[in-house]
Amino acid sequence: MSPENQTPTFSTRKLRIAGVVGVIVAVVIVVTGLVTRASGNARLREWTDAQAAPTVAVVAPTAEGDGGSLDLPGRLEAYSRAPLYARVSGYLKNWKVDIGAQVKGGELMAEIETPDLDQQLLQAKADLATAQANAALASTTAKRWKSMLGSDSVSKQEVDEKEGDFNAKQAMVKAAQANVDRIQALKGFTRIVAPFDGVVTARNTDVGALINVGGAVGQELFVVSDTKKLRVYVSVPQNYVPSIPSGTKATITVPEHPGKKYTATVESSSQSVNVASGSTLMQLGVDNANGELLPGGFANVSLELPRNATALRVPSSALLFDKNGLRVATLGADNKVHLKKVTIARDLGQVIEIGSGLAPDDRVIQSPPDGLADGDTARVADAPKTEIAKAGKAGNGKG
Repeated sequence: MSPENQTPTFSTRKLRIAGVVGVIVAVVIVVTGLVTRASGNARLREWTDAQAAPTVAVVAPTAEGDGGSLDLPGRLEAYSRAPLYARVSGYLKNWKVDIGAQVKGGELMAEIETPDLDQQLLQAKADLATAQANAALASTTAKRWKSMLGSDSVSKQEVDEKEGDFNAKQAMVKAAQANVDRIQALKGFTRIVAPFDGVVTARNTDVGALINVGGAVGQELFVVSDTKKLRVYVSVPQNYVPSIPSGTKATITVPEHPGKKYTATVESSSQSVNVASGSTLMQLGVDNANGELLPGGFANVSLELPRNATALRVPSSALLFDKNGLRVATLGADNKVHLKKVTIARDLGQVIEIGSGLAPDDRVIQSPPDGLADGDTARVADAPKTEIAKAGKAGNGKG
C-alpha cells in the first residue's frame, strides 16, 4: 500500500484515541466533582448536626455539706406575762410603780379606794350582829322549853319547834358571817400587788380614775412580765417539722441589735398543722438576763437542720417541671440526655436536696435548655479549671 493511502487511516486512529481519552478525563472530572460534593455535604451535615446539639454544663451531685439552716420570722414573748385587772370597783387612790420598773412578787403596785364596798362591809357586820343576837335568844328559849318538858307543862311538839328555830337562827349567823368574810376578802383586792418578780410593761390607769370590775381585753390596770427568759414563737412549714425535734439549736437576730446573735433552743411544738398556713407553731426559749431582747418584738430565727446522709444536692436551676412531674436532666457516657424523675427532700434556696431518683455518679445538666427531650444529644461545654475543680470536689464528696 502506498504512503498516500496510509495517512488518513493514521489520523482517524489518533482522533479516536484522543476522543476516548477526553471522555475518560471528563468522566474522572465528573466523578471527582461528585465525590467532592458528597464529602462536602457529609461534612456539612455533620457540622449542622453538631451545631444543632445544645451545649450544656454538667455538675456532679454532692452528698457533702452540713444540714443547712431554715430562716423564718419569729415573735418574742415574755416567758411569763400577767395582766392585772380590778376585782373591786372604786377609784384609784395611788400607784407606786410605772412602766419599766422592776418589781418583786407581792410588792404593792397600787391601791383602790372603795367607799361603796366599805358601806357594804359595815352593813354585813350589822347583819351578823343581829343574827347572833337572834341566835342567842333562840338558844335560851329552846333550853327553857326543854327543861319544862319533864313537868308536862309544854308538849313535845312545842319543844321541837323552839329547837328548830334555834338551829335556823344558827344557820343565819353562819350566812351572815360568810357574807362578812366575802366582803373582807374583796377589800383585800383594793391592793394591787405583783404576782411574781418581773418588769412593769404597761400601766393603763392613773390617780382618780374610775375602776370597774372586769377582765376584758384592754382594761388591765398593769401588765407584769418576766423577761429574764423569753419565748420565741415561729411557724415552721409542715415538711420541715420532722427535722426540727425538741432540743434543736437556733440563732436569733433582732433589728435593734444588728450583727449580734442570740442562741435559742426548741422547747416544744403545737403538734398540729394550721390549716390556713400549712405550718406548725414551735416554741423556743432564749436567755435574756441582760434585758437586750424586747418582748413583743420581731426576730429572725435561723434553725439548724440535720444533714441527710442519703440525699444528693444539685443546683436549683437543674430542676425541670412539666406535665410529667419533677425531673432532672442527666447526660450519659454517649452524651445522650436522660430525664430522671426525682423527689425533693429539702429546698435550700440555690441548692436542692434530692431525696430519690439520682445516683452519685450522674452527670446533671446544670441549666437544661427549653425543649430538651429524652434521648437528645448534647455537647458538654468546656468549663474553666476552677469550675472543673469544684465539680470534682463535689463529685468526691469534698465540696
